Amino acid sequence: MTPRDEALALYNELISLRRDFHAHPELGLQEFRTAEIIEAYLQDLGLDEVRRCTQTGVVGVLRGGREGKVICFRSDIDALPVTEETGLPFASKTPCLMHACGHDGHIAILLIAAKILAAHRAEIPGTVVFLFQPNEEDAGAERMIRAGALEHPRPDAIFGMHLWAYLPTDTVGVCPGPLMASSDYFYLTLIGKPGHGGSPHHCVNPIDTAAHVLDAFKTLCALELNPMEPTVISVGTIHGGTKEVIIPEKVELSGSMRCLHSGRDAVRARMRQLVEGVCKTYRCGFDLTFQCGNTLLENDPTLAALAADAAGEILGADKIVSSGIRTMVGEDFAEFTHIVPGAYYFYGSGNPTLKTDFDHHNPRFDIDEDALPGAVAVQLAIVKKFLEF
Repeated sequence: MTPRDEALALYNELISLRRDFHAHPELGLQEFRTAEIIEAYLQDLGLDEVRRCTQTGVVGVLRGGREGKVICFRSDIDALPVTEETGLPFASKTPCLMHACGHDGHIAILLIAAKILAAHRAEIPGTVVFLFQPNEEDAGAERMIRAGALEHPRPDAIFGMHLWAYLPTDTVGVCPGPLMASSDYFYLTLIGKPGHGGSPHHCVNPIDTAAHVLDAFKTLCALELNPMEPTVISVGTIHGGTKEVIIPEKVELSGSMRCLHSGRDAVRARMRQLVEGVCKTYRCGFDLTFQCGNTLLENDPTLAALAADAAGEILGADKIVSSGIRTMVGEDFAEFTHIVPGAYYFYGSGNPTLKTDFDHHNPRFDIDEDALPGAVAVQLAIVKKFLEF
């Protein structure tokens, strides 16, 4: 049987798993039910080792019949604080929580891939590691790394996949180099001098200063930074003031800075310079802090080419897309690739007829379940190509 045939033979189980995870979403670091099901499933497959790595992370190790290299596949498992509006019969049963990004599909795909590979254990010249990571939406990869997810055994390569509403079903997007942006979250407090709105000359209004800070950020992106190396600065919150006749003492802003290049430290430093300059001009104090969400996700060129070749064998070369797929969305899979070489790819599940082309994180987000067997088959093909059997 071909990899796709083997995946199709388990279609009902694949869909059942996905729908069960979809109906029972759990937030990052709270994926207790999800982790229990994953752990039990892998144990039932008779893997050589199944262990918790962090409280809700799970790692399974399948050692083949012969010695060889070690390959790791990662799936994220967390859901989002979104109220589902799909109307699906298996919609979320948990209020205000939803698998609105496809992680439910990722879990099911990797579990079925593990089942098929376990059945071929004797043929495998090497080791396959199945890594199920919690809290991807809030940078859970580093927790797993610190807990030893990439040790015992240490992979020679790691691969990740994301179902992608922006690509047609059974299309794969993969390219070498930068694929997904780094993300930094910033928190800025502007400190003025409060007083009466009728006497602004006695006050320092941090709201006015905030407007100039926003203009400075826009100018930075538009005029200072290389347009061939995309940077996006977005302010997501701004809070200040209690009454229309009172000039407040403080205004608080927060947002994100994303870079599809390696110069994030320089951008961060320039943002601080701009805030400092604006505040000096308008007589405000300030406090600015940054928090790293994830670093730049760059694909190893050799592994990206391997993934493209493997996917092409399953889907056809015309189904592989390498341009127009880079995105300013972040992905903490990047942290794994700082430890071992890695490649990440998008698997298309967008089907306008089935209304599975809504944006990720949208309350009506869904995936085309007919994409799942192909996604399993591509994972199997990558394992076979990397381990050479």
